[in-house]
Amino acid sequence: METEEYTKYEKARMIGSRALQIATGAPFLIKLSDEDLSKINYNPIEIAKMEFSKGIIPLAIKRPLPAPKSKRKSAVV
Repeated sequence: METEEYTKYEKARMIGSRALQIATGAPFLIKLSDEDLSKINYNPIEIAKMEFSKGIIPLAIKRPLPAPKSKRKSAVV
């Protein structure tokens, strides 16, 4: 991942998507001991947060660019 800033909505979407992957059997991308897993009660959201904080979630955010002024619809008043 790049070191860019994410909005709270992008961050929530990335963590939620990764937690769903983990909950359905995807392998962890960080090494966790059995003690660490039992400490967080095997919570996929906490595991996804750890992966996000280390910057290794395999997801990308695609931000749409604004339309050029020539292609914008003008409001008729």
